[in-house]
Amino acid sequence: MRILLTGGSACGKSTYAEKLAMRFSTPRYYIATMRIYDEESRKKVERHRQMRKTKNFITIERDTDIHLIELSRRGTVLLECMCNLTANEMFDRYGNITDVYNKIISGIESLASQCENLIVVTNDVGSDGGKYDESTQEYIRTLGRLNISLAERFDCVYEMVCGIPIVLKGRLL
Repeated sequence: MRILLTGGSACGKSTYAEKLAMRFSTPRYYIATMRIYDEESRKKVERHRQMRKTKNFITIERDTDIHLIELSRRGTVLLECMCNLTANEMFDRYGNITDVYNKIISGIESLASQCENLIVVTNDVGSDGGKYDESTQEYIRTLGRLNISLAERFDCVYEMVCGIPIVLKGRLL
């Protein structure tokens, strides 16, 4: 089963994704893609580690190159999140932009081939109508393309609104 969770910031995607993962087969892998840049991000990562501690996830902290992940056994994978992964892959430390669409899709397909269930968390981007600089616009376009591609390939797509999953494709599990 492949499930894509999308929605705005702080809408309950991560909480719901973890609850959903807990219903599926073990082992449960949590692929954390947040890159630690500063003290604030370090604290956030540590807070998330503590929140997962009692949930029996095998955490894989990987901010790029998910295609290199080799799972020891089939089970359930929760990838958190596409937004961080895309930004980490797209922008080098100098702000140069790389085309990462195929690399990321290939990584997701690699993960999907190694597990029974794959849950991917992403953000809804591009719907706010805002005007941004060109590099941000390119990021929005790339993440939007990735989201569309995953929605086409996945069995279920849910939009999270105020912690409530709205079924866009498939059925509510």
